Parts: sequence; C-alpha cells; structure tokens
Amino acid sequence: MDKPRWAAQEDAILLQPVLVTGKGFYVTVGALGVLVLVGVASYVIQFNNGLGVTGLNYPVSWGFYIVNFVFFIGISHAGTLISAILRLSQAEWRRPITRVAEVITVMVLGIGGMNIIIDLGRPDRISSIFLYGRYQSPLLWDATSITAYLTASTVYLYIPMIPDIAILRDAVDGGWRKTFYSVFALGWTGSKRQHRVLNRAITILAVLVVPIAVSVHTVVSFVFSMTVQPMWHSTIFGPYFVVGAIFSGIAALLVIMAILRRIFHLEDYLQPIHFNYLGLLMLVMVLLWSYFTFAEYLTTYYGNEPAEMRVFMTKFDGQYSFGFWAMVFFNVVIPLPILAINRTRTITGTVVAAVSIMIGMWLERYIIIAPTLANPRLHQYATGSYVPSLVEIGIMVGCFSLFALFYVLFSKIFPIVSISEVREGRKETLAIVEERVRRYTPGLGRLTT
Repeated sequence: MDKPRWAAQEDAILLQPVLVTGKGFYVTVGALGVLVLVGVASYVIQFNNGLGVTGLNYPVSWGFYIVNFVFFIGISHAGTLISAILRLSQAEWRRPITRVAEVITVMVLGIGGMNIIIDLGRPDRISSIFLYGRYQSPLLWDATSITAYLTASTVYLYIPMIPDIAILRDAVDGGWRKTFYSVFALGWTGSKRQHRVLNRAITILAVLVVPIAVSVHTVVSFVFSMTVQPMWHSTIFGPYFVVGAIFSGIAALLVIMAILRRIFHLEDYLQPIHFNYLGLLMLVMVLLWSYFTFAEYLTTYYGNEPAEMRVFMTKFDGQYSFGFWAMVFFNVVIPLPILAINRTRTITGTVVAAVSIMIGMWLERYIIIAPTLANPRLHQYATGSYVPSLVEIGIMVGCFSLFALFYVLFSKIFPIVSISEVREGRKETLAIVEERVRRYTPGLGRLTT
C-alpha cells in the first residue's frame, strides 16, 4: 500500500498525530470526558441547591474557585509572555516550544474566567460587570484586562499557525477537513511578501502582548491588595503575583512538554537543551519568588500590626501551617537543589521540579486567600474556617480535566510543534546567528566570509 504523500515530508512525525488517529486518542478523550462530566454534575448540584452545598461561608466567601482562578490565570503566562520574550530576544532554541506554550495561554484563560462564573450563586449576574460596572472597581479592571489578554493571545496563537494550516490543507485529500483548513489558511501560498507581512505581524503582536500579560496578573493582584484585609493590602502584591505567574507558567510548560515528548515521540524536537534552558529560567524564578515571599512576611512580622499578625501566626503555626510549610517545601526545598545542580537538571529532574512547583504554587494561592478571609480585620464580629466540599473538589477536577481535554483536541486538529518555524530554523538559523555574532563581537564585524 502506498504511503500518504505527507509521510515523505521531513517533519512527518509532526503531522502524524493530526492525520492518523490511534486507539489511545479515543481512550484519552473518553477518560477526560468522564472527569469533565463529574465537574458538570457537581456544578449542576451547586446550581440547583445554591452555594450552601460548598464549604464557602461567612466570612470565608472565597475558596477553591478563586484559588483556581488565580492559579489558571497565573499559568497562562507560560505561553504568550514566555513565547513573546523568546521571540523578541531572538532565542533560536525557542522554535519547537513556542506553540506548546501559546496553546496553554488560550486554554487556561477561558477556564480561569469560568471559575469566576462558577463562584457566583447567580451566574447570570456576571453580565452586570459589563452592563453596570464602574471603573473604580478592581473587578472591572480584572474583567477588562483578562478579555484583552484572551483576545490578544488568541490572535497571537493563530497568526503564526497560518503556514502550518496551509501545510495541512495540502496534506489532506478532501472532505470537511480540506474545507476547514482551506478557510483558516487564508490563501497562504508561502510567497516572500506573505512571509514578510506575517513576520511583521508576529513581531508587533509580541511587543503588544508582553505589557498586556504583565498587566493581567498585576490587576488580578489588585483585587486583593485594593482591600484593607490583613496581609492583602500591600504594594508588593503586583510584582509578587507576576513573578508567581511566570514561575508556575514555566513549570506548567515543562510538564506538558515532557508529556508531548513521550506520547508523540518528539525527542528530536523537544531536546534536553530545551529542558535545561527552561530549568535555568525556572531556577531564577525560584530565587525571585523566595525573595518576594521573604520580603512580604518579614515586613508583616516587623510591622507587628495586630490584625496582620493573627493571619501571620495561623500560617506559621496555626490552622493553615501545614499548607504554608508545604508551599515552602514544594516551591523551594524540592526544586532549588534539583535545578541548581547540573547533574540533576535533566529532563526527569526538571519535570520533577516543575510538578513540585505547580503543587506549591496552587498551595500559595490557597494560603493567600483562606487565612486572611478566616481572620478578617474586624475579627471580634466574625472569624471562621474553610473546608472544601465534595462539590468544589468535583468542579476542580472537572476544570483541570477540561484543560487537558482541550489540549488533546487541539493537538489532534493542529500540529503542536510549529512545522514552519522548525523549517525556517533549519534554513536560516546558522546564517542569522553567525551574522548576529559578527555584529556584536569586536573585530569580527570587519571580517568577510
């Protein structure tokens, strides 16, 4: 039997997950679909019976839903921000990982925003933010910045995909997929003019998306810091949240890269050097996150303000001490030695560190929210505690499963590694890097080849 024409191409391994469907795909989609249904069923129970079926109470009115919201918005920085910075800095090793990262952003932004709706007892009232919102409210700032970020990230994901969609258009023989890819390829033929326009558009979007990404998690932090709740009303929250977002975003990217590498046999594309470079970047973020955390708690302890010290002590040796010290363990104690030593900064080592950091950063968001709400400033009128219910846990499982399901479906429709970028790198990278070295190395600029 003749091989399909796409099988002869140099990057056929990148097209195979899209054009060949195995049994594993259906098993994975089925398993994730069941978990998503668990989340849907849990939300139906909540919708029919009200928020009373959750562990939310007075004064702890925010719980797992807001923790997941901040966590998902945080790991969205894995994609657009990291990808944009690597593009603008002309890091040639970025080429196989840019799309892997950019897809994360679009997927988790939608799911993160969905958690806000889930948190509402009356989900229909989400429209009130847009219809009657006032810009004095940080909640409206949040809605505006996330909407802008989701829009910019979607465009930033789609534009570089156009050449790959055209490759798929030419690889399929007919049917609905041929029509689908033909529409979204926008008539791409690969001419020099099209490449010039495309590269200019990608550069403009990369420049725009960096400040948007930074502003998003800064604004998310404002939802907390613009209140006068103890240990929330802090000027450090903006940069602290941005650092935490990049920290958890790199970790999420590394975990997904390892999974894709194993399942789709992308060893030639996602190589140890990619894990090493991202591991070094994550090491820097471990140190930055540790610095910001130390500064936050030192300032609180030295100020010794009574309302803040109540929250402080519940984290250090009180009700929430286990979560706090677990956060430190997963964010610092495990990843720091792994990432700091060359011998352990392998693919396995960086993935272990990344999984640890994802757990630790989820705990960080929980430790920021629950202790403060359980010990409000006017504690003489209300103190409380928070224990999530099975409904909240079920919805949380559904949200994480929905993200995984979306990612699996995307990798079935589009190449998860950019074929066009990899090919461009093969043709031009050596010449580009050589020219760049000549420009900035003293003496070489006057030499000719």
